[in-house]
Amino acid sequence: MKLQEFARRRNQLMRMVGRDGVAILPSAPVRMRSRDVEYRYRQDSDFYYLSGFAEPDAVAVLVPGRKNGEYVLFCRERDEEKELWDGARAGPDGAIESYGVDDAFPIDDIDDILPGIIESCTRVYYTMGMYTDFDIRIADWINSLRSRESKGVHTPQEFVALDHLLHDMRLYKSRAEVSAMRKSAKVAVGAHERAIRTVRAGLYEYEVEAEFRHEFRRSDAWVSYNPIVGSGANSCTLHYVDNNQQLADGDLLLIDAGCELDYYASDITRTIPVNGKFSPEQRAVYDIVLEAQLAAIDKTRKGNHWNEPHDAAVKIITRGLKRLGLLNGTPAKLIKDGAYRQFFMHRTGHWIGMDVHDVGDYKVGDQWRLLEPGMVTTVEPGIYIAAQSNIPTRFHNIGIRIEDDVLVTTKGPDVLSKGLVKHPDEIEAMMAAS
Repeated sequence: MKLQEFARRRNQLMRMVGRDGVAILPSAPVRMRSRDVEYRYRQDSDFYYLSGFAEPDAVAVLVPGRKNGEYVLFCRERDEEKELWDGARAGPDGAIESYGVDDAFPIDDIDDILPGIIESCTRVYYTMGMYTDFDIRIADWINSLRSRESKGVHTPQEFVALDHLLHDMRLYKSRAEVSAMRKSAKVAVGAHERAIRTVRAGLYEYEVEAEFRHEFRRSDAWVSYNPIVGSGANSCTLHYVDNNQQLADGDLLLIDAGCELDYYASDITRTIPVNGKFSPEQRAVYDIVLEAQLAAIDKTRKGNHWNEPHDAAVKIITRGLKRLGLLNGTPAKLIKDGAYRQFFMHRTGHWIGMDVHDVGDYKVGDQWRLLEPGMVTTVEPGIYIAAQSNIPTRFHNIGIRIEDDVLVTTKGPDVLSKGLVKHPDEIEAMMAAS
C-alpha cells in the first residue's frame, strides 16, 4: 500500500474530527504465548489502516488544528542492542522519513507531550475498551489536566467513540484495497486448488491443512484464521479446528481457509468428496447449497439491503430440504417458524477486509443497511446434517458450505475468489486429474 493511501485516509478522518478535535490510536500490544515466547506480532487494524506502521509500542495522534504538524507519532527509539535481538526499528526520525509522519517523539516521552496536545482540543476521539492499559493512561492524562484547571489549564469537554467514524470508513474499500483483496483471494484460491488435488482417503485433516499453510507462506501470506478442515461428522461442526481425523472413503471434506496478505484477508470455503466422487445424497444436498449461494451472490447488489442475500439463500435451502424430505410443511411456514435453522443455523455472510469479520454496522437504526459500491462481504450458505435418529441414515454427516468473497460494484456483484471451482462436476474433474 502506497504512503498516499494512508495519507488520504488520515485526511478524510481529520476532516470529520474537525480542527478542535484530536484522535488517538494506540498500537496493538505484544502478546505472550507462553512464558517468554511471544505470538507473532500483528498490528491493530485501525492503527495500521491510518499509519502503515507495523511496530508495537506506538501511538498515533491526529490533530487537525495543530500548527506544527497534524500527524504525530510516538514510537520506540532506535536501540542497537535490542534491534540485534528483535529486528530493526524505524525510530522517530525513520517515522518521519518513511511513513509520512509530520512530527515524531520517543514513546517514553508521551506522558510529557501528549497531555499538552490534548489540552488544546475540545473533543477527544478514541476507541475505548479495546486496550485496558491504554484506557488507564488516557484517564490519567485527563485527570492530570483536570487537576490543573484552577490554573487555567483547559480540559476536553467531550469524548467521542472513534470507531463510529473510522469503522464506517473501513467499510468502503478503495481501489487500492480492492486490489489487495484480489491478491489475497488469488493466493487463497491457489491454496484451495493445491489441497483439492492432494485430498485422498487415508490422509489426515492436518496434512490437508499443511498444504494451505505451505502455499500461504510461499506467497508471504499468513492464515487469516485457523483453517477449518473437517471430514465426515466434523463437517457438521461449524468452527471445527482440531483437524486431526483421518479422511475416510465416502466422506465429505469441508475446508474453510483463507489468508492475510499485506493486512487484507480472504475467506473461502469448499466442500469436496474424499474419494473424488459425490454420492447421490451428497450431490443432492450440494446442489441445493450451490443454488442458494448463486442466488445470494446475485442479490449482493447496490441498493439491496444487507439481508436480501440471506433471504434468498433461506428460501432455496428451505425448499430443497423439503424436497429431500428433511423438512415437512409449506415453505412459507417453515421459513416463518425458522425450521430450516436445524440445518442452516448461521447467516449467509459477513463483512471482510483487514479483519476476516470486518468492521461496519449491519443495520442503520433498526433497518438493514443498504449495500453500496466498495463494500465486500462473504457469501456462505450451508447445510449441516448431523447424525440423528430422526434423519435417514443416508444423509448422516453431510456438512456442506460454499463461500466466496464478493465486492459490491455499480455493475453488480464481483466475486473476488471466482477463480476457484465449485460446480460439483468441476470438482470431480479436478480431483480425477490429480
